[in-house]
Formats: sequence, C-alpha cells, structure tokens
Amino acid sequence: MDQVLEGRISSILDQDIELLCQSKAEEFHLLGYEYVTDKDIWECVSARYKKEASEPALHRIVNDILSLRTTQFMNYVTMAAYKGSPF
Repeated sequence: MDQVLEGRISSILDQDIELLCQSKAEEFHLLGYEYVTDKDIWECVSARYKKEASEPALHRIVNDILSLRTTQFMNYVTMAAYKGSPF
C-alpha cells in the first residue's frame, strides 16, 4: 500500500476514533459528568496502550472506548491527580 493511501486511511480512522470519544463524552454528560471532553476520554483509553510495543488493533480501541465506564474513568482521573499529571 502506498504512503498516500495509508495516510488517508489513518486520517479516516483518527476521525472515527475522535467521533467515538465525543459520543462517549456525551454519554458521560447525560450521566452528570458535565466537564468530560473527548480528549479526556482518549487520554484515559490510550493510557492502557503506553506499555505495549505495538499499536492495538482497531477493534480493541473501539471496544475500549465504547465499554469505558464512569468508574474506570474516575479511577484514571484520581490516579492522574495523585501522580500530578493534568489528566
């Protein structure tokens, strides 16, 4: 596959993942977590992949975003606050 086509596919996948994160943030808003953004959702989900050598499969990323629960997100935010990083 040539570089241009790979770049287009990657761009489309990035947009789709961003839309999934926005959808999950809207779900959290409905549950009362009004200040959660799509960037916060992605930071929480992508933190799981930092220790892995390769990029996870698309179906795993989608599953992790869609199955993220508020308790998992709040645990991530709490741990980030303890570590001093601005989640």
